[in-house]
Amino acid sequence: MQAALPERQENCWALPEMILDPDRYFDPEPGQRKIARELYQRVAGMPIVSPHGHVDPTLFVDEGVSFGTPTSLFIIPDHYVFRMLHSQGIPMEALGIPRVDGGPVETDHRKIWQVFAENFYLFRGTPSGAWLTEELVDVFGVTRKLDGNSAQDIYDQIAEKLEQPAFRPCALFESFNIEVLCTTDSATDPLDAHKKIRASGWHGDIRPTFRPDNVVNLLTLGWRENIITLGEVSGVEINSYSSFIEALEKRRAAFKMLGATASDQAAISAYTHELSPFEAENIFQHALNGDVTGNEAAQFSAHMLMESARMSLEDGLVMQIHIGSIRNHNSATFRKFGPDKGADIPERSEITHNLSVLLNKYGNDPDLSLILFVLDESTFARELAPLAGHYPALKAGPPWWFYDSINGMRRYFDLVMETAGIYNTVGFNDDTRAFPSIPARHDVWRRACANWLAGLVVRGIIDIEDAHVMVVDLVYNLAKKAYRFDTN
Repeated sequence: MQAALPERQENCWALPEMILDPDRYFDPEPGQRKIARELYQRVAGMPIVSPHGHVDPTLFVDEGVSFGTPTSLFIIPDHYVFRMLHSQGIPMEALGIPRVDGGPVETDHRKIWQVFAENFYLFRGTPSGAWLTEELVDVFGVTRKLDGNSAQDIYDQIAEKLEQPAFRPCALFESFNIEVLCTTDSATDPLDAHKKIRASGWHGDIRPTFRPDNVVNLLTLGWRENIITLGEVSGVEINSYSSFIEALEKRRAAFKMLGATASDQAAISAYTHELSPFEAENIFQHALNGDVTGNEAAQFSAHMLMESARMSLEDGLVMQIHIGSIRNHNSATFRKFGPDKGADIPERSEITHNLSVLLNKYGNDPDLSLILFVLDESTFARELAPLAGHYPALKAGPPWWFYDSINGMRRYFDLVMETAGIYNTVGFNDDTRAFPSIPARHDVWRRACANWLAGLVVRGIIDIEDAHVMVVDLVYNLAKKAYRFDTN
């Protein structure tokens, strides 16, 4: 006999609630779940260390700065969001994404939000869906599910909060319990925002990170203009390879003066190669003359990874390399909207041979801190973990971009930690432009760490005392040590 359904209350289906399960992401096995809860509670309230990301520092130059509208906060700057909508055929113009040519796009932020809300179901089961839901619930107090019916009410609720002083970026920085947040800034950036933050007297710890991609990658669109700008901000007339290196070294020193502890480079390949001074000068002059070849540009990029390692040993900046992303795969989107619009796609990578020149020259020096991020999961157990488990200079970066998800983290733990151990990794970074999502992203990591360690405990691989130490290290201590915040 079929059980009777509970009596339906009036409008109970009209206002569905958005609820966060307190045991989300934990294993359903009761023993493991109980220990995961205990470990998570150990770290849930710890300060956030955010050593790598892309938050705009201008948000913090004035304690009165506002995020603007819900649309300008959640949708327009976040390629995790609009790439999903684009994948369903929604034009990026309809989402208010600025065009390179200044052409018309939707400017009514309520209309954009309505489109987002009507398609919020697309994010079900995805990391973005988890982050967005946690932001809505925990940061803005939203209790109704976001859909077409609730869109405008929720828009009003968030807009009202964004007008309040407690929801200004500086205030949220403090309420999020962020200890340090690092931005990513090009070598040509004069760092005016960071200077203003320092001069403002606000105590939030916002640090730049030195990113030389737009000048070391010779085929970058506008490279010659970037070199001119680099010369202007460094005070060096760049007409040779040696003056180029001098300008980079001066910019690194300027970044350090404003608190930077790290550099960062993106590369399709981990290929490293050392050019002679004559070869480097020859290629650089070809680039200045506008006739550099693709092979020359690849050789120069490989050489500049070597130069970055040398500079890092000399000035102490931690060296980060992010490899394996084919940037701007959708050429039509790139032409119309520019870079970083959700069309970057991972590709297969090889590390062991490609990185051998750098590691054989610098990898045995413990004074170098080299953090390697890869987007090819097949390398995790085969190459990344064994290399990080041997070379004193090398640490394995956390699961990144497409893999900073509950399942991506779980696979990372299984593939990397057994060979490298947790102390050859660097904790977590959120790698985000979406500032209000930072607590949610770190919460996923904290829960994933607690659940993984709980699994080791119930299987007798570690004991509960070690698990308590390890979860704090994974959430807090490893990042502070790897990025040298504990010495600055």
